[in-house]
Amino acid sequence: MSAPPELPELVTRALRMSLQHGYVMASRNETGRLLATLAATRSGTMAECGTGCGVGAAWLRVGAPKGTRVLTAELDPELAHGVMEMFAGDDIDVMHADWSTLAEHAPFSLIFIDAESARHSPREEIIDMLETGGMIVLDDFSPSTNWPPMESGRVDQLRQAWLTDERFTSVDVMVAPDTSVLIAVKR
Repeated sequence: MSAPPELPELVTRALRMSLQHGYVMASRNETGRLLATLAATRSGTMAECGTGCGVGAAWLRVGAPKGTRVLTAELDPELAHGVMEMFAGDDIDVMHADWSTLAEHAPFSLIFIDAESARHSPREEIIDMLETGGMIVLDDFSPSTNWPPMESGRVDQLRQAWLTDERFTSVDVMVAPDTSVLIAVKR
């Protein structure tokens, strides 16, 4: 058995910052590699709702083609300014703002939803920021083999809404035994 591939330097810096701030639940490497792969298929501008310590944005930048803009918003001033400093010169635009201010820079070809407030906001707010053919990526779901999808013994209404929205072609992808990612492409 071989070792997993090395982590990109940009991702390593963001993970280091996450540990320094006590965050052990940053975007997982499996999710990050999927994000980088999806970003490689995009052009235009990509957005991340909820920078945290920049792990998701780093994975997007690693995969994104040159000339593709990566924009991320973080409400916490300490985190936002720390990530701004860390990514200075890395072609990632970090905003100290609520994720909803990203709408001013729309449309986006890919939106990675990492902030809880964005996950549970009215979906129309997110959908309006996405170009036709663009994709939404939501992580941190527990795998479910049932229909409708279940979470803690209840119907996972968020996941069900995205998977059944006729404006999208969507899939729930298990990236590790204990986590899945939802990908929705706007028709």
